[in-house]
Amino acid sequence: MFKHNLLLIYRNFKHHKSTFFINLVGLSTGLACALLIYLWVTDELNFDKFHENDARLYQVMEVSTEDGNVTVHESTQGPLAEAMAKDLPEIEAAIPISFSIDLQFKANNKVIKSGGLFAGKDLFKAFSFELIQGKAEDALSNKSGIVISENLAKSLFGSAKNALGKTLDWEFIVHNQTIVTGVFKSPPHNSSMVFDFALSYDLLLKLLPHFKEWQNEPFSTYLLLKEGTDVAKFNAKIAGFVKKYYPSTIFTLQVRPYSSAYLYGKYENGIQVGTRITYVKMFSVIAILILLIACINFMNLATARASRRLKEVGIKKTVGASRRILIAQFLGEGVFIAFLSLLVALFMIVALLPLFNAIVDKQLALNFSPQLIALIVATTLFTGLLAGSYPAFYLSGFNPVAVLKGKLKKSLGEIFARKALVIFQFTISLVLIVSVLVVYRQMEYIQSKNLGYDKANIIHFDKGGRIKENTPSFIAELKKIPGIENAAAIQSNVVQKNMNSTTYGITWPGKTAENLNFNTLTVDANAFSTLGIQMKEGRAFSEKFGADESTLMFNESAIKAMAIEKPVGSTVRMWGENMRIIGVIKDFHISSLHEAIAPMVIRYRPDETHMIMAKISAGHAKETIRRIEALYKKYNPGNIFDYKFLDDEYQALYVSEKRISTLSTYFAALAILISCLGLFGLATFNAEVRTKEIGIRKVLGASAATVMLMLSKDFVKLVLLAIILAFPLAAWSMNNWLQSFAYRIELHWWMFALAGILALLIALATVSFQAVKAAVANPIKSLRSE
Repeated sequence: MFKHNLLLIYRNFKHHKSTFFINLVGLSTGLACALLIYLWVTDELNFDKFHENDARLYQVMEVSTEDGNVTVHESTQGPLAEAMAKDLPEIEAAIPISFSIDLQFKANNKVIKSGGLFAGKDLFKAFSFELIQGKAEDALSNKSGIVISENLAKSLFGSAKNALGKTLDWEFIVHNQTIVTGVFKSPPHNSSMVFDFALSYDLLLKLLPHFKEWQNEPFSTYLLLKEGTDVAKFNAKIAGFVKKYYPSTIFTLQVRPYSSAYLYGKYENGIQVGTRITYVKMFSVIAILILLIACINFMNLATARASRRLKEVGIKKTVGASRRILIAQFLGEGVFIAFLSLLVALFMIVALLPLFNAIVDKQLALNFSPQLIALIVATTLFTGLLAGSYPAFYLSGFNPVAVLKGKLKKSLGEIFARKALVIFQFTISLVLIVSVLVVYRQMEYIQSKNLGYDKANIIHFDKGGRIKENTPSFIAELKKIPGIENAAAIQSNVVQKNMNSTTYGITWPGKTAENLNFNTLTVDANAFSTLGIQMKEGRAFSEKFGADESTLMFNESAIKAMAIEKPVGSTVRMWGENMRIIGVIKDFHISSLHEAIAPMVIRYRPDETHMIMAKISAGHAKETIRRIEALYKKYNPGNIFDYKFLDDEYQALYVSEKRISTLSTYFAALAILISCLGLFGLATFNAEVRTKEIGIRKVLGASAATVMLMLSKDFVKLVLLAIILAFPLAAWSMNNWLQSFAYRIELHWWMFALAGILALLIALATVSFQAVKAAVANPIKSLRSE
């Protein structure tokens, strides 16, 4: 029986080649999309999960109420980790980790620049970054020790083994020497903490002693809790912990699982809601929908061609075939083509995986683990059964007498089901089209929005070496270079996801900013003119007025939050000093448009700046940068001149959104392609069954245009109904997505109109080929056909 059914399946596919091809392409494309999305989703869900202590790893978060909203952020006080480890018995290890930093290392007459961090001594005890040289408990216990990655060790010393005990020279604040106390394997691709070196936290406190103060928040704090710790009770216990050491704090504390930050990094009014998890859910749904669209094609084409198999069903039933046997046969056809499609899909994945990895910036691989094989087989089997279910139960239910007498009529249910499935397909396709348009417009808005500063043609690079000791003279020489419009020194890059430096506890006569956390920025006198940041009132720092270190500037958001009516000339108290406000700058964005502009205080401390910015004339970048490099090496011979464009770093803030936009475009195109394949098949069948009708109409004088309209209008009606159903869904879903941006576009009617027009044009283009073919056919041949 099995062999007989295989033969019947083969003959049926051979007899209906176009239908077989459409089903094969549709199902294989759907399965390939679903499997690619599965690989991506699995990687996303396993991000940061590789740590052996994952279940006990937590990050300390600060919570405050600002302007009536509960705000949660990850920057914490310098002494917090040490104090918590000392006072709280639930903690096995507390690890402070600094902002990431790029440093230039010298050894063996080699100079290499790498990115890394400062961390507490238990970094390698708590986190599973594998040490291949050295011991986890000793690696960062010495202030003069450094742990480097295997790649950095090979670059500097030829091998990891040779690196242990060697000395590295580097500069940060002052010239430093450290001894390599360990070498670790580079963090895996699914780690959010990526670094090439780790230096001692105690060393950073020695270099920057003000980080020891409780009002400064330069670190992230991570905890390894002991087995069996009740996290809810622990959160209640640490809520007011900081008040013990800093009574005027505005913050309470809570912890979140370390590995949850990647998917659930965003908070709304104190609740962890996430950002990337939204994309994981969205693409999981897209995978299911694309697979459903492919299954719908199979169902529609199978039921549409039912009349071609009526005699087969009637004869089988007459000679004793039960309905169960017929159902098994038709389900078998669905399962057979599903597994055949799986083979094609696997070839497609192998071919497309390098391109897919390039788009999503991952290292996904099709490793056939038992779990993956089981999932693939189960998904394919389910797809085959789903695709074959409706035609199986529909075809097997025919009355054999009515079939053989030719008295079988199309049921209203059959026609309705087929149309409903087409509507469903195009509804999903339309939602995806609208989504692509909205994402594109938001990305366009991000590129064109006035950020409050000019990011074009600005490069920045770390001072380092003699430049730090001779910053004014270096900037003076830099400005003389042809093609340089302006230059300045600044504490850190103005484009960043999270501001590295924050403070609070600002007071002024009669008031205290108890509920305000201020971003801080340290600049010289030329920083704002170089960046093109505008003043709202007062003046900027200026060398004409001598030392401005006892003065401050605020942004508009800070003044608004502080409710100071006449800020210029007012006195505030910060860091134990009375300081005068000399100016208010217009708001500018330091982070992505996901975040609202936060209050900011700006300090004049040229000696504490770590970076040089230079504004380059448009069209002269290459030659000007070459001259800047020559000047840089004049001050720092042998050092690497490593620069970045501010515009490129702004684009990097939206890497995830751009990838999502690209993926959405591809998957929307595939969904439309699969839908159109089904529509093409139905249009072909529709033209075939109405061959005689078309011939008679043409003999009676119907024009080709009339025939084309007759064959196309039914499909146009279905697409119009899909438009009506799709737009509310699209508006709801995209409005939710846009809520993740503090600054966003509005949804306009033309976006939906454009999507609807595109869908109609695509549908008409799909059916027009068969409509034209039928309309221009010779009516004599049509009337002679059986």
